[in-house]
Amino acid sequence: MKVDGKDLRPIWPHEDQVTVQVIDQRRLPHEFVVLDINSVDDCIHAIEEMVVRGAPLIGVTAAYGVYLAALTAVSQSDPDVFFKKECRRIKAARPTAVNLAWAVDRVARAVETAVDPKYRARQANAEAERIAEEEADNCRKIGEHGVTLIETVREKKGGAPVNILTHCNAGWLACIECGTATAPMYMAFEKGIDIHVWVDETRPLNQGARLTAWELGKCGIAHTVITDNAGGHLMQHGMVDLVIVGTDRTTGTGDVANKIGTYLKALAARDNDVPFYVALPSSTFDWDLTDGVSQIPIEKRDPDEVRIVEGRDNSVSRRVLVPPADSPAVNYAFDVTPARLVTGFITERGICRATTEDIRRLFPEKATPDIA
Repeated sequence: MKVDGKDLRPIWPHEDQVTVQVIDQRRLPHEFVVLDINSVDDCIHAIEEMVVRGAPLIGVTAAYGVYLAALTAVSQSDPDVFFKKECRRIKAARPTAVNLAWAVDRVARAVETAVDPKYRARQANAEAERIAEEEADNCRKIGEHGVTLIETVREKKGGAPVNILTHCNAGWLACIECGTATAPMYMAFEKGIDIHVWVDETRPLNQGARLTAWELGKCGIAHTVITDNAGGHLMQHGMVDLVIVGTDRTTGTGDVANKIGTYLKALAARDNDVPFYVALPSSTFDWDLTDGVSQIPIEKRDPDEVRIVEGRDNSVSRRVLVPPADSPAVNYAFDVTPARLVTGFITERGICRATTEDIRRLFPEKATPDIA
């Protein structure tokens, strides 16, 4: 995506071929900082501390992490044992986003027959680059399919602005290029469709207010930041035409894990007859799970993310304690929206209903006897 006239991705390999560089998303929107990832430890830290976040980007970061593991393994006394151990460490970095394990396993499988450790490193790098390009292409296709939904709404409204609500950040910062939930928005903007985006602040880390608003602003898309609890009110008063969100893991039966608060938006959308769509590449489906509420692991993060708010005071970044110092807090990072509340999925292969049968219509090769 273009930012201030410059093409950017949230992750890219350095020309030295031993370093991966990422945008430090903790510092946006007030500071633009690039961090170097030189080791598996750096990779894990970036994922755990949300330097990088968003399911597709976590996957690509993990893939490059496997490459760095293979690169380091060359100098180890037992390269195979070291490499496998590092892959297990990367997979354990965060529990909810399925792209993490998927990407690690894919790169590991691509190099499993390599005998020469140096050749394995080259192959791992090539596979990580393939994953990055595939995810970028998938998001472009999501935009092409998803924009038809926006065009339909525009026609029904006689050309009036289309109001879209989104939660968290499922933009290019989370997805290499275009984003998932934002891909149809960018495509609509390029086509000259008049759109306006309601941006949930997305507490506790404010990925909507910090990241989605920054992205949309840089692109020139009209948007308004709202409190997380305002969405229902807007829907009641006919101010939302469409909800589009992303996801960190979706079951093969259509249950959706996404940033905490998504479930409440889906409930409000259902009560007010507002279409609720989830945009995702096929890499974010967990084809082995059938019940998201009971089977998807929900990450609990540091309670201080709830208790402390960070912002900008003139030119100084400050952290501020909000509740009483002795009040406990809990920080569930995700919730699960049942398939019955989802109008449909926007994928790289098209749009489908949130049912096992319709998902398998788009991805027949994923059908298995136990859940087909």
